[in-house]
Amino acid sequence: MLVLSRKVGETIQIGSDIIIKVSSLSGGRVRIGIEAPRNVSIQRGELRQFIEPVAAPLQPTPACGDLNAQAS
Repeated sequence: MLVLSRKVGETIQIGSDIIIKVSSLSGGRVRIGIEAPRNVSIQRGELRQFIEPVAAPLQPTPACGDLNAQAS
């Protein structure tokens, strides 16, 4: 684990396209902003246990507009 100290307004860059910025500090709390591509999932750690992992992409069904199945 990498541990860094940052001041308000300073950033951390992860890879070439994720930026974390310290927005504010107040009463022992840190407020951060995260810039990342839309395809990157960002979740609070305490909520991860409630979110089902995606095992495989969903396959369309005829009711959802699978044109190949409707043509048969």
